Amino acid sequence: MRFKVDENLPAEAVHVLRRAGHDAVMVLDEHLDGKPDAEIACACRREGRALVTLDADFGDIRLYPPKQLPGLVVLRLRRQDRPHVLRTLERLTQMLTTEPLAGHLWIGDEQHVRIRG
Repeated sequence: MRFKVDENLPAEAVHVLRRAGHDAVMVLDEHLDGKPDAEIACACRREGRALVTLDADFGDIRLYPPKQLPGLVVLRLRRQDRPHVLRTLERLTQMLTTEPLAGHLWIGDEQHVRIRG
């Protein structure tokens, strides 16, 4: 699977995804840092990449309908320190073998993942 990691996540998130066998790039590497959410979503569509982010705005299916994107993973965590975020992302990558992401919104927290299509 192909991913774009938002600037609000640690750079190591790319490595977590790559270790799991995925193609991952960072928003910062593509000079999209500070760009509006709509522009990032457009880049994801164009490149066929699912977005991984802490930005709750991407969880609004009226603004970002899951069927119009290669996939969205929105992390809603109580703590956003680097180790906690990376551990949660590692747990979520295990689900990629059993649950669909393309055209879906995953909202993940410490305990659960809600999937909307």
